[in-house]
Amino acid sequence: MSLSTGIRTLRDDVRAIFVNDPAARSLPEVLLYQGLHAILLHRLSHALWQRNLFFVARLISQIARFFTGIEIHPGARIGHGFCIDHGMGVVIGETTEIGDNVLIYQGVTLGGTGKQAGKRHPTIENEVVIGVGASVLGDITIGQNSRIGGGAVVVKDVPPHATAVGVPARIVATRDPETGQTRRVELLPDPEGAMLRSLYNKVLEQDERINALEQFTEYHQYDHCLTLQPTLWSILDDNGFGKPHAPDEEYTHGAGI
Repeated sequence: MSLSTGIRTLRDDVRAIFVNDPAARSLPEVLLYQGLHAILLHRLSHALWQRNLFFVARLISQIARFFTGIEIHPGARIGHGFCIDHGMGVVIGETTEIGDNVLIYQGVTLGGTGKQAGKRHPTIENEVVIGVGASVLGDITIGQNSRIGGGAVVVKDVPPHATAVGVPARIVATRDPETGQTRRVELLPDPEGAMLRSLYNKVLEQDERINALEQFTEYHQYDHCLTLQPTLWSILDDNGFGKPHAPDEEYTHGAGI
């Protein structure tokens, strides 16, 4: 990296803080930001990593982690205008690739999902915002100008101009890149959701029919027992219980059904 490129990169990183943090009032104040310290030290350690000075690069990254609370592996590739707001607890893995003008907040993890070698960390494209405490895991791609909600756990690709929230993260909105208009996913056609709602309504309908049949059966059994009582007493008439009745009386009352 040439001196002019380094100065331009530093300028972009400082400008990103002014753009994204309304609390930034002056340059001397911005120079105290631990997020900026972590980024500058990472750019130094990354340059050494590319020259195969692995131990020195890791030493610098560990020093940065100790003083800032932000852990960025020297192998991670980070573009211009990168901003870490507050920053405590941020972890960025070795094969992570981050584009330009990306904003992440404290507690964000850009990590892997296993012990496999090769590309195992996410790719973050340009203009992405990742909320507080979000985890983006595995060799996935977060599309340009997308948003990841706070606390989300992202394990699948997120398309450009989309908003993902939840555990696991799901797409809840999309934006038109030309007009900036946001369209929430719940307003879009959802054939699977319609099918599930139809099945749910069918189950409720069947429950109602089963309850009605059970009530009718219980009532019929109760009425049948009441009708049988005179017949039972007449059977015991030979022993002195009950009273005589006509031979066809039980059928008259429906007891023979």
